[in-house]
Amino acid sequence: MSKRRVVITGLGCITALGESADGVFSALCEGRSGISNIEAFDASQYPVRFGGEIKDFDVARYLDQREGKRMDRFTQFAVAAAIQAVEDSRLDMSKEDPYRAGAIVGSGIGGIKEIEEQHLKLLSRTPPKVSPFCVPRLMGNAASGNIAIRFGLQGPNIGIVSACASGNHAIGEAFCNILAGRTDVMVTGGTEAALTPIGLASFCSAKSLSLRNEDPQAASRPFDKDRDGFVLAEGAAMLVLEDLAHARKRDARIYAELVGYGATDDAYHITAPLPDGAGAAKAMKLALEDGQIAPDKVDYINAHGTGTALNDVSESIAIRTVFSDHAYKLAVSSTKSCLGHSLGATGAIELIVCVKAINKSIIPPTINLENQDPECDLKMNYVPLKAQEREVKVAISNSLGFGGHNACLAVAKL
Repeated sequence: MSKRRVVITGLGCITALGESADGVFSALCEGRSGISNIEAFDASQYPVRFGGEIKDFDVARYLDQREGKRMDRFTQFAVAAAIQAVEDSRLDMSKEDPYRAGAIVGSGIGGIKEIEEQHLKLLSRTPPKVSPFCVPRLMGNAASGNIAIRFGLQGPNIGIVSACASGNHAIGEAFCNILAGRTDVMVTGGTEAALTPIGLASFCSAKSLSLRNEDPQAASRPFDKDRDGFVLAEGAAMLVLEDLAHARKRDARIYAELVGYGATDDAYHITAPLPDGAGAAKAMKLALEDGQIAPDKVDYINAHGTGTALNDVSESIAIRTVFSDHAYKLAVSSTKSCLGHSLGATGAIELIVCVKAINKSIIPPTINLENQDPECDLKMNYVPLKAQEREVKVAISNSLGFGGHNACLAVAKL
């Protein structure tokens, strides 16, 4: 029996740069920034007053008012992106075996907005005023659960929590599920809405964030010598994965083939990466081995590239470890320079970027990269400032998270 193959047939995306995969990718290639001053709450007393905030999201465009009110913002994003992805795939879920279709969704933090709001009610009023929907809104698996309810998916349903690697882990586990023959269709990705008073305050206290309040759009500066931290953002991305034979049987449009998945842990520090990038390097090697791809066949890496002092250097070292001299021939960019860092959603958003780079033969830039850090390797092509037209047959997406998590996905032109 031949090995099953997994393809991507649907894309959905909610970010500060737009609410469609095509729109977001076009904005990225134009070098536009989605970073702006925070308007959802009063951030005037915070040391950081900006982020990748989604200003005009209206859940009523996707769900009726009653449904939407029963979800935290992170779940609203996830369901909206899933609706986009399923519609894009042209799948009729009513014709699918419901037990062979499932959902695996990652979120690093989950319903933090709901926790904040209900805790304020508890402190200012009395326990009976806390909403009966508090737990169903805040729980990390609310995103995957609501997606399953929306589409009648009765197969595997799992919420993945691995900090900033959550999205890639979710997609990787969905990929493995189809390869194992347990399912034919999976809706998968990542979602996050942690740009809240406590979310922002926590990262401010940890001194993780850029302090460029005077110029927010220049704040996210991966691989730049003058970087001073990441930019907190929110968003979601969902993909429809299918068994190749299943997709071909229904004459589906296929964007790309998901060919490899690697996952490791640094087992070193709860927030800092291994200085030599060994864990990230091993995850990339595993993904390439999984897909039987030689390192010199990779054209593009969408880096985790947070714009923090430690991450950018260790990831650059990891790339050199895996690709040797080919590291100087491939392209590496960080779209967090435009979007900020949406934690558990970021890997899914960035895999969509990889898919679009394959489809469009263009690589989005690392904006704000004006003074490349020599420690990140001056010979490496980090696609500074402007998009580069280039054929992309194989791309990989790196996600690295607090807890030492490393997750890498490899995608290829079919």
